[in-house]
Amino acid sequence: MPRPRRDVIREGGTTSDESDVRSCDHPGCAGSGEYRAPRSRNPGSGNYWFCIDHVRLYNAGWNFFAGMSQAEIEAYQHDNAFGHRPTWRLGVSHGEPSVHAVWIDPFDFIAEAGFGGFRRNGENAPMRPTMDPAERQALADLDLVPVVTLQDIKTRYKQLAKRYHPDTNGGDKAAEERLKQINQAYTFLLGCGYT
Repeated sequence: MPRPRRDVIREGGTTSDESDVRSCDHPGCAGSGEYRAPRSRNPGSGNYWFCIDHVRLYNAGWNFFAGMSQAEIEAYQHDNAFGHRPTWRLGVSHGEPSVHAVWIDPFDFIAEAGFGGFRRNGENAPMRPTMDPAERQALADLDLVPVVTLQDIKTRYKQLAKRYHPDTNGGDKAAEERLKQINQAYTFLLGCGYT
């Protein structure tokens, strides 16, 4: 049998010494109120304190869903399966910045750190989802950061193609291999959907 609950302040607000035991809240009962029962489904509404017989009687007639429609009951039960916390489909991320977000980065700290998906200096560069390693390597081959536009890729390709072209390097095999690497990276990036 549980030990009787001893409170210094009774629920009605009157104080008592610690030796007093809470009385049963059922009208006309002189037993001790050892068992708690909710006043309503609202958690802030407080509790009744009953003796064992009256708490059993109260629980037998308690209906949590009293006053709710069938649709409200079903919605509550559905939400209760997840603890009334928000949920979303698998693969949908809600912690990412919006596609329409603009990050002002006047010193290009975000871009230099290589965080994909951020715009540089508030430009209207399209936001990119996380990229695969092949795309990241192709950008590195062109000496570009992950946040670029198609125009940036084309401009950089033209610069590197002029620098490593065999005619400007006197037939140097290392420059020729580097140009092949640049051409492959450029062709790959054209198919990645940059705009």
